[in-house]
Amino acid sequence: MRRRALLGGISEAVIGAATIGATAGCTSVIGGEPEGVVLDPQEDQIADSEDLGYPAYGEPLPPFELRDPIAGVTVDSEAIDRTAIVTGVFTFCPAECGILLRRLVAVQRRVADAGLTDETQFLPITFDPERDDEAALRDNAESVGVDLDAGNWRYLRPETPERAKAVVEDRLGIGFERTTESDRLQGYDFTHTVLTLLVNPDGVVERAYRGETIDRDRVAGDVETVVEGFADE
Repeated sequence: MRRRALLGGISEAVIGAATIGATAGCTSVIGGEPEGVVLDPQEDQIADSEDLGYPAYGEPLPPFELRDPIAGVTVDSEAIDRTAIVTGVFTFCPAECGILLRRLVAVQRRVADAGLTDETQFLPITFDPERDDEAALRDNAESVGVDLDAGNWRYLRPETPERAKAVVEDRLGIGFERTTESDRLQGYDFTHTVLTLLVNPDGVVERAYRGETIDRDRVAGDVETVVEGFADE
């Protein structure tokens, strides 16, 4: 398949703030519908894609290159030829991120049961590279039940907090802000948007799920539909 060229929860106020600097563009539209998508328009999307501060239905995933410190490889988003799940997290998160990651693990298992492991990629990106080193990411994988041996789950770690902001917030529209000093969280906390993107093998967003309590069956079903749609091409 030809990969198309790509362009370089908390409150609605935080999501709106992430609009500034978001770099997602629009795909070609014929008859009011975007090209290059498998799924129907997302009924629970809160606004038109071009009015949101993150890449949404029918828009290209902004490009990035980030290191997977566990596997020791660099992932280039423009080279991914699988159906991908992309989100932003930090593993010291006391609530939302753990809930989200466990639900994505359930999706990973269902994908495996469907025999689609090789056609999918899970890409949680940490926006806390100061604490989320290889050891912390491995500990998180064990804690939430990730199957790292499956080869379709890669924790991505920007080199610096500045790089994390450039990719996670400015490009992907997943807003976050370092806030409270907390001994319980080893120094500080974050307020952050909880957003998960389903991206097809051509790099186009099929779904943008908001919040940590994503419907595992819905997400897994959407993944399977996109994989099957591209298998038919």
